Amino acid sequence: MPTDAPTAYFTARGLSTAPPHVRSPLTVPRLQRALAVAALPALLLGLHNAGLQANLGLAAGAAASGWRAQALEALGIGHATSGIVSPFLHGALYFAPLFVVALLAGGSVEVVFARLRGRPFDPVALPMTALLFTLCLPASLPAWQAALGAALGVAIGQEIFGGFGRGFVHPVVAGLSFLYFAYPGSLSGDAVWGPVGGWSGATALGALADGTLEPTGPSWWTAFVGRGPGTLGGSSPLAAGIGAVVLLYAGASSWRIVLGAIGGLAAAVLLLEASGAGGPAAALPWHWHLVVGGFAFGLVFLVSDPVTAAVTNPGRWIYGALFGAVVGLVRIANPAHREGVFLAVLLANVAAPLIDQIVVRLGSWRRRPDAG
Repeated sequence: MPTDAPTAYFTARGLSTAPPHVRSPLTVPRLQRALAVAALPALLLGLHNAGLQANLGLAAGAAASGWRAQALEALGIGHATSGIVSPFLHGALYFAPLFVVALLAGGSVEVVFARLRGRPFDPVALPMTALLFTLCLPASLPAWQAALGAALGVAIGQEIFGGFGRGFVHPVVAGLSFLYFAYPGSLSGDAVWGPVGGWSGATALGALADGTLEPTGPSWWTAFVGRGPGTLGGSSPLAAGIGAVVLLYAGASSWRIVLGAIGGLAAAVLLLEASGAGGPAAALPWHWHLVVGGFAFGLVFLVSDPVTAAVTNPGRWIYGALFGAVVGLVRIANPAHREGVFLAVLLANVAAPLIDQIVVRLGSWRRRPDAG
């Protein structure tokens, strides 16, 4: 394949080589542009839903004591639970501070490592890393925790291995993993999904685990669109599906990983249900697991990332199936952890090099003249 474009891009910025994943005409700038277009539906629907949940909390009696609610009142916009403008602006007021601090924190880490290595600061991938990280956060997360998670995610998932394209764990997943284990109360439980004071709302998975999910709702379509308590942008399978089409068209994702993950999730759920596994999530049909929680967002934007995913075609099937199966296993067999997505991404990322190595070795063995 021609390498002129990637080589010229990095040489012009004083870097000696392109990241090792650049093996096709999909250069880093093109990858980031594809991600930006793909993430736009998740951002727009996520902001509207986050603001809608906040407005619903205010309508239910929560005190409008935060500066966001007061700003909307001062502008005469109010806290309508219908329409587009008020929910969208309210959600944007929750999103913007977290995104800015994540961007600044991650950028500061990249600057430090660039100076230590004596190379120019090249923030080509930083905005998308900060965006995807913020979309995975609850609106109620304190800004300083978002900054800490973003900084450690960029440092551990990217910079200590040499920069963008050289890490084996997605920076977003590295940051989320740290926050989950260091501050579990900020990323789990029902209270974190209610961004306004005095009001909380359980996600569909949370309500299911607590035994409070009503038989009449939410509908599968409501969950598919992403209407309900959840993260700032990771709760809409509809938006993630649109993003998947964009990334597949741009060559930034693999349909093998996508189908493998869906098959792995379905197989794990059906097998666990057939085995009589306990837990409230065992009663949830497998197609519901596709639309509740962050499975769709994690599949499209995190586990399919070309930097950390498997690169061999058979390995992509195995890699995707491993991710889906772990999500189903955690949700059903471990009720204490209701979601399981970012832990499954972390495990799949770590296993990807081993999967590719096994596939390559088996392929070499089969081509040997004495292999029979």
